[in-house]
Amino acid sequence: MLKRLPFLCAALLALAACSHDSNSDNSAAEATAPAVTSTAPAATAPAGTVSSPATASTAAAASTAAAPAGSASVAPTEAPADTAKPAVAAAPFVDTGKWVEGKNYFRIDPAQPTSHPGKIEVTEVFSYGCPACNAFHSTVDRIAKSLPSDAVMNYLAASFRPDENWPMYQRAFYTAQALGVVDKSHDAMYDAVWKSKELSTYNATSSGLKPQEAWPTIEDAAKFYAKYGVDPKEFVAVANSFSVNTQMKRADDLMKAYGVESTPTMIVNGKYRFTAGDAGGYAQSIELTLWLVSKEAAGK
Repeated sequence: MLKRLPFLCAALLALAACSHDSNSDNSAAEATAPAVTSTAPAATAPAGTVSSPATASTAAAASTAAAPAGSASVAPTEAPADTAKPAVAAAPFVDTGKWVEGKNYFRIDPAQPTSHPGKIEVTEVFSYGCPACNAFHSTVDRIAKSLPSDAVMNYLAASFRPDENWPMYQRAFYTAQALGVVDKSHDAMYDAVWKSKELSTYNATSSGLKPQEAWPTIEDAAKFYAKYGVDPKEFVAVANSFSVNTQMKRADDLMKAYGVESTPTMIVNGKYRFTAGDAGGYAQSIELTLWLVSKEAAGK
């Protein structure tokens, strides 16, 4: 099992992760570079933080490509177009003993179904509101570009930090997926939260969260996605639809089935899970992902 980490959203001098503990430090600074040491201890949340326990979003959702009712899988979101990978074969599987199950990666029991028959799925569990995910997403882009032709990149948006507005970011992601604009907007959404701060839950000029009444709303997200040709009224209507609610619920359920406790977390083919900390770093995360893909391809 994945060891339980202190739940915080920070990338101080650590291989940071955002985890679902409502008592974590919500004054985390923006994560902009790979970290190399252990995480900082949890601290008291700043004023304006909702200190309710971490819960999965009550919303539930499905895009037009959603899995059948009762399935544990969710409709995939493949790598954005600008991260398209060359058609290369998987590297031969070689076990040198470098990667140790139970230490560097963890088996998901039971293994979860995937959404791409004949393909090996690599999934990032993330949130736009997670500073560690912001720091890691360029590494994920490199992973997507490095995958062999028999593998596909997938994204699963988390909602387990309602005290940091993650359900709104999750809803925006699955709405953008349903409207077909995720491939064009994925990296830009991170920038809107962490660079321009137009969709940030954190204060722009100081540490800590904004008062909850000043948090960005789905209507604010709709204005952002208008840059990609989406009518804001249509965006809000789709965001509040049964299909998006269903997709969100399925994402929450699948994340629990994976045993995910923090973000970002990488999932390989519904069978294995690891974080950058487990792998030993950002570069090692790329190496471990490709090794697990080759392990799956070899049927090991």
